Amino acid sequence: MENAVYEKLMRCYKTVKEKIDFQPKVALVLGSGLGDYADRMEIEAELDYHEIDGFPVSTIPGHKGRFVFGHVGEVPVVVMQGRVHYYEGYSIQDVVLPIRLMRLMGAEVLFLTNAAGGVNFDFHAGDLMMITDQISSFVPSPLIGPNMEELGARFPDMSDVYDRELQEVIRRTAKELDIPLQEGVYLQLTGPAYESPAEVRMCRILGADAVGMSTACEAVAANHMKMKICGISCISNLACGMTDQPLDHKEVQEAADRVAPLFRKLVTKSIQEIGKQL
Repeated sequence: MENAVYEKLMRCYKTVKEKIDFQPKVALVLGSGLGDYADRMEIEAELDYHEIDGFPVSTIPGHKGRFVFGHVGEVPVVVMQGRVHYYEGYSIQDVVLPIRLMRLMGAEVLFLTNAAGGVNFDFHAGDLMMITDQISSFVPSPLIGPNMEELGARFPDMSDVYDRELQEVIRRTAKELDIPLQEGVYLQLTGPAYESPAEVRMCRILGADAVGMSTACEAVAANHMKMKICGISCISNLACGMTDQPLDHKEVQEAADRVAPLFRKLVTKSIQEIGKQL
């Protein structure tokens, strides 16, 4: 029996190939606060998610829902402007379909960004945190089910999900740009409710520094397909119970928007430096 997940992926890929003649080296997923990043690129082509046969479409306000193809400096990049989340009701296979699709397009590096809650008391709203490792045990693995041998091994190694060389590039770039950079472990929960104070304490006990509702499952799928992965979280707020303030999506968005210029600068320069290694 044919694998329905793989068939759907190949259908999407066929649609993209018919519409777009562009081979990216880097795939960039834009999180909150970076939504307009692609508008500042040297754009070659755009493709709305609705135009791709069977492609999952984001339901979140402010997510534009399109692929943008272009260059960051000399580096050919595909930008995902609006990701889909597990809490929107999509299967985990649909959530990671865009990542797999960008790999098939030719992207060797996956650059993940997001807005996250800080669970480390040393963090502050507006900090940028380079992801050094992750905890994805709270969402279903996108690798459950028949293995797609065409994509990767049945039991992929997870020793270095976030590539150490790419981490060093980001670390060095932040230093050159004089942008303060935290480092830590990202934990993905399902959402859409923010975490309770007890859940935040659990995250901290497990070794997390930041918590969010995306990213980790995407990294699992990319690692399966042998992509090099790096990621940066914008710490848009301290998580529930760490301050007296109740959490509000509008405030999270405002904090992400505030730090966006520094975030953009760091992402742009990092991609240019990463491009030199490809």
